Amino acid sequence: MSQSENIAAAAPEAEAGRRMDAEDRLLPEFVDRVLDAVDAGDDATARELVEPLHPADVADLIELAARDEREGLVKALAEIVDADVLAEMNEHVRETLLDALEPSQVADIAGEMETDDAVAMLEDLDADEQQAVLEAMEPDDRAAVEEALSYPEESAGRLMQRDLIAVPEHWKVGEVIDYLRSTEELAEDFWEVFVVNTNHHPVGTCKLSAILRSPRSSPVTKIMMEEQTLIPVDMDQEDVALRFQKYGLVSAAVVDGSGRLVGMITVDDIVHIIQEEAGEDVLLLSGAGDEADINEPVGESYRSRIRWLIANLLTALVAAFVIRQFEHSIERLAILAVLMPIVAGVGGNAGTQTLAVTVRAIATNQLTGSNRWRAVGREIRVALLNGLTIAVLIGVGVSLVLGSTALGGVIAAAMLINIIVAGFAGVMVPLALERAGADPAVASSVFVTMVTDSMGFLAFLGLATWVGLVG
Repeated sequence: MSQSENIAAAAPEAEAGRRMDAEDRLLPEFVDRVLDAVDAGDDATARELVEPLHPADVADLIELAARDEREGLVKALAEIVDADVLAEMNEHVRETLLDALEPSQVADIAGEMETDDAVAMLEDLDADEQQAVLEAMEPDDRAAVEEALSYPEESAGRLMQRDLIAVPEHWKVGEVIDYLRSTEELAEDFWEVFVVNTNHHPVGTCKLSAILRSPRSSPVTKIMMEEQTLIPVDMDQEDVALRFQKYGLVSAAVVDGSGRLVGMITVDDIVHIIQEEAGEDVLLLSGAGDEADINEPVGESYRSRIRWLIANLLTALVAAFVIRQFEHSIERLAILAVLMPIVAGVGGNAGTQTLAVTVRAIATNQLTGSNRWRAVGREIRVALLNGLTIAVLIGVGVSLVLGSTALGGVIAAAMLINIIVAGFAGVMVPLALERAGADPAVASSVFVTMVTDSMGFLAFLGLATWVGLVG
């Protein structure tokens, strides 16, 4: 066979061996090959195809399968679908798979996980199922998980790992190195060694690089950093993420109410939290619910979304009431009905822009009591500039197309008013909700939409009536 023929024959084989695209997503044809092998009862081929994948990619594969295909796929890949895969899996998909397992099987999986991953898996189970799994776990693992579950949801206590390296402050570097080399049961991943006093309170931290580069005779107190960021065990996970971001942390000690070292949080956990919190805020702004997901059961999606659609319907009635007051004006000049959605629509978009910026600033602690009114003034100035620009464009356009300078002036003025109001509402509504102790992302969009729609219709129809456009 010639060289060209060899290359031609190898090309299909290379293509068949491809699993990921350029963006590290599983190729549809690869997913189909695995599922076809499972359907044909060829579990060995399915495992051979999936074996090289990272646990996160195996989790993606299971999530990409249809709901009725997942159980068979997991059974075929039983040797591959381990604790690492379940830890990476979407919670809705994972919950479905766990329902098919016995409590003892779930307990075995939880025992292989880091404490924070085990907690994340078990906290989604029903109370009875959770208790059954806990009773089937090893005593040490059970105690650690039960302690974590005793902390509030989305707190540092739920997020932290119990496995860490802590040494007494009287040790020397050589003793630390010998301890790390001789102790079998150590944390799998760590970047620093915490130094504690006799009360197990952290007094400093040593980077691994500092330990490796220091003489064995050096006391750890000489090379440790006394200043460190300590995370209270009951701190909200969003605030924990902000501390990691602000101070550039790779890991941090977690302390209880008495100041004792009880765990640590590492940056890989924070990456998940940042992604989760950002996605949650976007979903809340849209009214889709804080845990909306394409894998979420239809019933749960319906319940989380319908209440905000009902709320939106009720607030839309306010705008409808405003329009009703100018019913005769619209009847006399029908073009008003054509133009008024433009005013409301552009105002709504302007309000959404300001709202998104404000909610993000609140979430990242960029907007606090110290600069609140400065931020309000800034957004009003931005709204004024935007309003003037859009007002000129729409005013000139209506005047030229419809041949009415008066109507062009009315819609220009209405647009300016509504965009300024939208900017004010977009920043004030989330600030008011935050001050009231509510999540500013939850209902802000509903109220801002109500304000911009109502003000848009009122400004446009009111000005048109006031200047006598309708006779």
